[in-house]
Amino acid sequence: MYLVLKLLMFVQARAPGIMGTPMLLSMPDKVQESLVANVQFPKRFGMPDEFARLVVHMAENAYLNGETIRLDGALRMQPR
Repeated sequence: MYLVLKLLMFVQARAPGIMGTPMLLSMPDKVQESLVANVQFPKRFGMPDEFARLVVHMAENAYLNGETIRLDGALRMQPR
């Protein structure tokens, strides 16, 4: 950690949930519905522009460091 501070590096991670990408949106409705069922709120897929806004915010916020931010609508996948 000392080296990271000495080099003035910021350590941030993004943990996206299920994003409404063209590939996911091309899947059958039944598959999409089963995935959305595990999202708590809002009950939908995340959108790529929402993820992009988070990335910009994390890059611009000089006080944000050492964090992992989940962007997943409180998604909780059930064990199989």
